[in-house]
Amino acid sequence: MASKNIALVTGANKGIGYEIVKALLGSDKAYHVYLGSRSLERGQEAVKTLQIECPKSASSVEAIQLDVTSDSSIKAAFETVKASTGHIDTLINNAGITKDLEFVRGQVSLRKNFIGAYDVNVAGSNVVTYMFLPLLLKSSDPRLIFVSGLGTFGQCAKGDIPLPPKLERGWPKKLEFDTVGYRCTKAALNMLMLDYHWKLQVDGVKVWSILPGFLLTDLGGDKEWVRAQGAAHPSAGGQFVKRVVEGERDADTGKLIANGSVYPF
Repeated sequence: MASKNIALVTGANKGIGYEIVKALLGSDKAYHVYLGSRSLERGQEAVKTLQIECPKSASSVEAIQLDVTSDSSIKAAFETVKASTGHIDTLINNAGITKDLEFVRGQVSLRKNFIGAYDVNVAGSNVVTYMFLPLLLKSSDPRLIFVSGLGTFGQCAKGDIPLPPKLERGWPKKLEFDTVGYRCTKAALNMLMLDYHWKLQVDGVKVWSILPGFLLTDLGGDKEWVRAQGAAHPSAGGQFVKRVVEGERDADTGKLIANGSVYPF
């Protein structure tokens, strides 16, 4: 395992995280991937499926219980990795949620919408990174990735926000879909990335925020609605992240990157 790139991916039992792991397993380069999952059972099921889908992989994968909202879970995962491989080369903060649709449908309060998303998308990513950095700094080529999303101020300032074609006067607005909580967390995540980028330059850590694209996942709990909006298969995001891990965007560290471009914050 000494010659393998040791990678940890959070929120990896399904969606983009799963496809990131699958892309790494399909690489010509050898990896050992820790597949982080809030539920160990679901993580183990994902590993079994990956082993069937990638039978000739030179890489290996193992499930690790990792709930990014639980400090004790993060600490336990850290101790497991420390005792097993002693270091990681790549940390991919992928775990993320949105409760915007639940709020629009009256299933959660506005406060729980925001607090729930910030706990996973921002606080969770920060605590995982802070905890695992001692292991990442042992790598000869440490890489730190934050999977971002609809959180760019430039786009929103131009009105590039998913809204109905016509809004009526009055409050609250009648919306079938909203992304404001999710967008706010991803804007905060980009700030977190920049903070780590500048703090870790002296340590040689390459840091990015990545826009994987509009992909078909369970995020928000309405996969069929997302499919109807033209979302792409999440494997596209997985392949892009793999290329970043393997050096394709080394000239763009400290930036918000998409496939073939750099986005303004």
